Amino acid sequence: MNTQLIKLKGTPKQGLTGTTLGFFFGFAAVSLYGPTAIKFKEAMDLTPAMLGWLVAIPSLSGSLLRIPFGAWVDTTGGKKPFFILMLLSVIGLGGITLLLNTSYPQGMEGTYGLILFFGFLSGCGIATFSVGIGQTSYWFPQKKQGMALGTYAGLGNLAPGLFSLILPIYLEHYGFISAYFAWFLFLLLGTIIFGFIGYNAYYFQYRKAGLSVEDSKENAKKQGQEIFPSGGVKDSLLNSAKIKNTWALVALYFTTFGGFIALTAWFPTYWSEYQAFTPVKAGIFTAIFSLLASGIRVPGGSIADKFGGERVAMLAMILVFISSISMFFAEATSVGLISAIILAAGMGLSNAAVFKLVPVYVPKAIGGAAGWIGGLGAFGGFAIPPIMGAIASAYGKVGYAKGFIVFALLSLINLVIIYVLIKHRKK
Repeated sequence: MNTQLIKLKGTPKQGLTGTTLGFFFGFAAVSLYGPTAIKFKEAMDLTPAMLGWLVAIPSLSGSLLRIPFGAWVDTTGGKKPFFILMLLSVIGLGGITLLLNTSYPQGMEGTYGLILFFGFLSGCGIATFSVGIGQTSYWFPQKKQGMALGTYAGLGNLAPGLFSLILPIYLEHYGFISAYFAWFLFLLLGTIIFGFIGYNAYYFQYRKAGLSVEDSKENAKKQGQEIFPSGGVKDSLLNSAKIKNTWALVALYFTTFGGFIALTAWFPTYWSEYQAFTPVKAGIFTAIFSLLASGIRVPGGSIADKFGGERVAMLAMILVFISSISMFFAEATSVGLISAIILAAGMGLSNAAVFKLVPVYVPKAIGGAAGWIGGLGAFGGFAIPPIMGAIASAYGKVGYAKGFIVFALLSLINLVIIYVLIKHRKK
């Protein structure tokens, strides 16, 4: 086949733009649940534990579906799995918007299970993360991985922080149900935009055009591509799973990205119930945490390129430990805010460092590794809020602060893991 007849689409910069925008829009549904959880609590008389499950449910699909969909990138490129996940999220958010328009508030009795189901579908929007990691990695050379992945994850993750800031103000002026409809339209628009601007790396374009694996690699190398997949979905998952360091990165990511998702959803409740903030003020404080944790991933990727992912992760976990202990004891608002800022910095730096290490440790199965790490790591966003809810139920108001002991314990475990990684790297 004459490769000159194959019209390649996109550049690394355009590929990065497509995945970043898609991931940003994918957060639309998930970001609604935390700030609006109090509305469901009032209408359905939910316990703190039930509220924890409601806040966490989008993170279940948003984490577990990252595993197969992330690995799928290694066979077809990222556009198809990315687009399907966004469509499922549109269906979930559309379903709950329709339910609220027809049943809220008097008719919500007995709909808890249905709300959890729609929340599960809505979470598919953030399952795009591992897909975007693989798709972005294949566009860029090794020396630019930290920068590219830090930009993708950092800018994409700005969404929940911005929504935490905007949503309380929107709710105050336009109401609860209107917010769901507006966010549904936003997600639908984002899905359509991604359909037009999302591009696969050159290797996958050559494969789609009918070239063999080897010819596709040779031609893609001429275009500057350095990293290539090996095998299908099953192979990608198995090959990455056989590498011990994949599971070390899963543990780190469970604490910091799973923790980021969990706290973005949990902080509105914490600030409202423990510090007695108004919804708008709680949204502002949540946004400070979320925006900092996301934004620091952009320079964090470049810092990891320069100093090494393991060292940056070590510093990050020390910050997470110190700030978590401080949150545990904090009563004053100023102490709580400073601690939340340090916690955000630690989580953001760690998240950037983890995905700097993925192409280093698992260069031939990036999609599979991104699936395991992004999926099981983000599972923390589902697992942690119910635990914090249970602690709040057991201890009352002070339990909202005591719940941060979870992050102190996880960070200690991760410090041991990072120490082992550094020793292994030196050998």
